[in-house]
Amino acid sequence: MSLPDTPPSGIALFDMDGTLLAWDCQLLFRHHVLRAEPLRLFSVPLFLAFLPFAPLLGTENMKRVFHCFLWKMPPDRLQELSREFALKLFPSIYPELVGALEEHRSAGHLTILSSASPECYAAEVGRLLGFDISLGTVLENDFLFADLTNHKGVNKVTRLHQLLPESYFTEGKLVNSHGYTDSTADLPMLAICDRATVVNPKPPLLALAEKNGWTILQPERPWKSTREKALRILALLLALGKNPAKL
Repeated sequence: MSLPDTPPSGIALFDMDGTLLAWDCQLLFRHHVLRAEPLRLFSVPLFLAFLPFAPLLGTENMKRVFHCFLWKMPPDRLQELSREFALKLFPSIYPELVGALEEHRSAGHLTILSSASPECYAAEVGRLLGFDISLGTVLENDFLFADLTNHKGVNKVTRLHQLLPESYFTEGKLVNSHGYTDSTADLPMLAICDRATVVNPKPPLLALAEKNGWTILQPERPWKSTREKALRILALLLALGKNPAKL
C-alpha cells in the first residue's frame, strides 16, 4: 500500500490474538493445517520434546520449533490454507471490536492490524475485516525450524517506523492514534498511541488501564470456565479432535 506523506485524520492499531478474538490463533492455525495435512503431525511430538527446554530457548526460538509444521510448505498451498483459516475464524471475531474498527474506518482513519501471529494468515484476516495494513511475524519455512523475527513487543513499533512516513509521528507518537490490545506485551505499541482500549485485561494490564483512564472492554469469551478453556487449549496443543475451539 502506497501511503501519502500527509498524515491521516487518525490511526488505529489493533492486536489480534486475545483482542479481536479470544483465542491464540497460532494454536488454531496449526490445528487447521494438521487436519488438512495429517502427515505434518510429526510436528506435535517434536514440539513437545522441546517444551521442557522453553525457559532456556526463549519465546522466539520456541516459536521456531512450534511452526515446524509449516516446513517446506509451497507458498500457494500456504496461502490457500491461510484463506480457509481466515474464513473459518471470521465468525469468532468479537462484535465489539468489529464495531470499533468500523467506527475508525467510517472516520477515515488508517487501520492497522499488528499481530505476533504469522503474517500469512494475519493478512487474510485483515483483508476480510477491511484493514488498510496487516502485519505479523514473517516466517521463512525452508528450514525445519523457521527463520523469523517475532513481531511482538518493541518489534511492532520498529516495524511501524520502517513502514510509515516520519510525518505520521510527532514527538514519538502516532498522530491521533488509538491502540487496542489484551496484553502487556503491547505496552510499547500503546506508548506511541494517544488513546488505548484494553480487551479482557489480566490484573496487571487492568491496573494500568484504570490508572491511565483507558477504555476497558470485556466481551464474552467462548468458554464457561477456566477448566474448560484449559482442556480445549490442551486439545489444540496436542492436535486432538475435529474442532476443539468450536469455531
